[in-house]
Amino acid sequence: MANPLPLVQEAGSEEEAFERMKAKLRGLLSESEIRAKAGLAFEINRLKRERNAVILGHNYMEPALYASVPDYTGDSLQLARISAKTDADIILFCGVLFMAESAKILNPDKLVLIPNEKAGCSLAEGVSAADVRGLKERFPGVPVVTYVNTYAETKAESDYCCTSGNAGSVVRHVLNQGHSRVIFLPDEFLARNTAREVGVPFVPGWEDSAPEQAAQSERAIIGWNARCEVHELYTVEDVEGVRKQYPDVTIIAHPECPPEVIERVDIAGSTKKMVEYVAESDTKQFLLFTECSMGDNIAVENPDKEMLRLCSHRCPHMALITLEDTLASLQKLQIQVELAPDIIERSRRPIDRMLEIH
Repeated sequence: MANPLPLVQEAGSEEEAFERMKAKLRGLLSESEIRAKAGLAFEINRLKRERNAVILGHNYMEPALYASVPDYTGDSLQLARISAKTDADIILFCGVLFMAESAKILNPDKLVLIPNEKAGCSLAEGVSAADVRGLKERFPGVPVVTYVNTYAETKAESDYCCTSGNAGSVVRHVLNQGHSRVIFLPDEFLARNTAREVGVPFVPGWEDSAPEQAAQSERAIIGWNARCEVHELYTVEDVEGVRKQYPDVTIIAHPECPPEVIERVDIAGSTKKMVEYVAESDTKQFLLFTECSMGDNIAVENPDKEMLRLCSHRCPHMALITLEDTLASLQKLQIQVELAPDIIERSRRPIDRMLEIH
């Protein structure tokens, strides 16, 4: 998906950048805040051209950043594909650390930057390379599908990667290769929702009885007990409360939400699917069960649609990526993402296998 405000990057002056940002962000930010952000954005875009850098912005970025400096915006799969093809000298990833690591894996000879080194992820922290090795010992011969929301060392122990948008397709591909079971890491809810989509049982791989449970099923997904600290907060009561107050609303939920929530919403899908559905749908009123900045960013791109502002769940890690830190990153060429050559080599294989499927 192209950046929603390409003209901001082409602005000839800070004042011109301000006017163009104001046209898009009025209603989301005060005019004084937009003016301050426009100055930062103008300098970032100037420096970006000077240093031959490309800026990738995840859909969860705050609106002022999302709508002003990325050359490309999208979900983790879209941005991974773009990073693999760029001819820029520098990749600046406005997202969390595992995303910047993926860009480094696909571009080992390029300088990859992330604005804030503390921008982590509860899912990435929820499973380690040692955990994967332990599961492979408990379930010998079972292939491992690892969500991209993991660190490179964890990916290096895996057979395939997947995203929230292609998890079902990747699991089906693995099962169709003659495997009866798949270890799916780390998000428990995404694993449960994917098992339901594919039509196989879910086995809680952290339980002592998991090997026996897996052996009793002809096919199964063996999961882990990590959850997204944002998406796990959505509840059935949230769905019911919205339905009563807004009976015509279309609720779209990320598949990292609890299964009982996914069963009650209208659409479940990745951030890419959310963007496309809102843009293409004839429905006029939407509510997203995902990171709150996403709804604001979609509202900027679809002024004819009503995005209900009922969200209170922001990812504390995504919120660390600011225009201020993005500018400092380009000025000082910080924070540089570095990975050991063997980790790059081993973690690239599961990513390449995913990209070959999609």
